[in-house]
Amino acid sequence: MEEKEKPRLARLTAIITQLQSKRLITAKQLAERHHVSVRTIYRDIRTLEHSGIPLVTEDGKGYSLMEGYHLPPVLFTEEEANALITVEQLAIKNKDQSFSENVSSAVEKIKAILRYSQKGNADLLADRIYFGGNDNEEKSSNNLMQIQSAIIHFQVLKIDYQSSEKKRTTRNIEPFAAYSIHGNFLLVAFCRLRKEFRAFRIDFIESLTPQQESFSPHNMTIQQYFEEYVQNRKHP
Repeated sequence: MEEKEKPRLARLTAIITQLQSKRLITAKQLAERHHVSVRTIYRDIRTLEHSGIPLVTEDGKGYSLMEGYHLPPVLFTEEEANALITVEQLAIKNKDQSFSENVSSAVEKIKAILRYSQKGNADLLADRIYFGGNDNEEKSSNNLMQIQSAIIHFQVLKIDYQSSEKKRTTRNIEPFAAYSIHGNFLLVAFCRLRKEFRAFRIDFIESLTPQQESFSPHNMTIQQYFEEYVQNRKHP
């Protein structure tokens, strides 16, 4: 069933939230998100500007909030608060220490702005959510956050890697994306040793050292990677 158009005030509030959460967003993206015309979004943008919201328009690219401008945090609905608590419990079961610690820290800050009644419910829900698969909460890696940073800054990484066959290699890689399968995080990267894209299990990376060198972004989407490489099952 197609989602109905939101009341205008609710849509304007949601647009502000989306502008805060993205560096740049287009009128077309906003129109599709709220099931309205692009012309309607143009009117909404003008309304926000007349209300004193400092918007920056980049011709042909989209809209953003002026750098350094922040609005007070919005209140979460009960369903949104519950979803965040569930995400935290799922992260706790994850095998990467850096990931679980940072998610818990972020959720703790979010809890600080919940309404008083929601805080008690959040604690109750945390005690009633259970995810299996890592019952002893073993942490087998601590590199995901550093890898994510390298992905967005196009930074070359030097890794010492032990394959599933226990073969050790040292190689420089250009990190491209990360995904999770069967409870394990995999890093997709262009391997300069093999001169092609490979998928590395993050818990098999014995050491990781960011290099001073950066690389040019790869002209490929994650979907294109899956279609071209995963089907051929290429491994380190």
